[in-house]
Amino acid sequence: MASRYEIFDTSRLDIRPLAERESLVDISHVLAVGQSDEAFEHESLGVLAERIVRSRDSGGAVVLMMGAHVIKDGLSRYVIDLMRRRLVDVVAMNGAGIIHDYELALIGATSESVARYIRTGQFGLWKETGRLNDIVAAGAAEGLGLGEAVGREIAGGDYPHRDISIFAAGYELGIPVTVHVGIGYDIIHAHPNFDALAFGAASGRDFLIFARFIENLEGGVLLCYGSAVMAPEVYLKALSMARNVAETDGRRICRFTTAVFDLMDLPDDLTTTPPDTEPAYYYRPFKTILVRTVADGGESFYIQGRHRATMPALHGGIIARLKTRKP
Repeated sequence: MASRYEIFDTSRLDIRPLAERESLVDISHVLAVGQSDEAFEHESLGVLAERIVRSRDSGGAVVLMMGAHVIKDGLSRYVIDLMRRRLVDVVAMNGAGIIHDYELALIGATSESVARYIRTGQFGLWKETGRLNDIVAAGAAEGLGLGEAVGREIAGGDYPHRDISIFAAGYELGIPVTVHVGIGYDIIHAHPNFDALAFGAASGRDFLIFARFIENLEGGVLLCYGSAVMAPEVYLKALSMARNVAETDGRRICRFTTAVFDLMDLPDDLTTTPPDTEPAYYYRPFKTILVRTVADGGESFYIQGRHRATMPALHGGIIARLKTRKP
């Protein structure tokens, strides 16, 4: 039976070319590997870097979950370098990640002023960006995950800046870059060619790809870079699935390391969930990634700082430790 309710007619929308948009971030903002705006130090970075290197040697999964601001902050080359060195096994993003990665690869610029374009209802309604809907639909029809479909397109298409695409790198290296969407969260969902069924199928496949890596988290490391909702929620469900199967197999997934990189002020005690009368209780990375899921033998770290400072610092620590390893 059809719904009783009227829906918005997206065919009435005025979709304009990206050439008319003023972008806030361009390729000059993307850091080279080894480049940083500022020095950053944290007592936990050395331990974390060592555990990432050790995980690679032992076979424990290294999982990077990130918000789209990592891309907007110009850190794509750092992520790609970790992938190329096989220091990251899977990268997980929200739906905004494909938008900023795709636009940078296509035109060398991304991001827009919401305050400016929402006034006239032009926010997010850009023709070339809407092509992502067709790319995902075509991939979903072939049984591809969302990130795999976008990565294949950028890697094999006419994209002048595909060298800074995390998705293209993942496709070429055979490292999954998964995308976990919420319908209505992202600008491309407003376009007339948006196919919710295709996105659901492709993102659903990505969730299962991601969960397969969480099965190997014992002895591994999970990093959360600036994702306050997607990362903790997707990780929590995937970990429950992985632990359920592990229990049946007589195994446990409990000895691993987690780390959250963000700007929030958090309590020093990472072993106890704060009461629900405190704001920190409602910050999901704290109670989920730093406290609850490592309570049975794992360890967590919180690194407070700007991504453009913390990621180069972590990367540098990892490379330094690799150099001390015997070939």
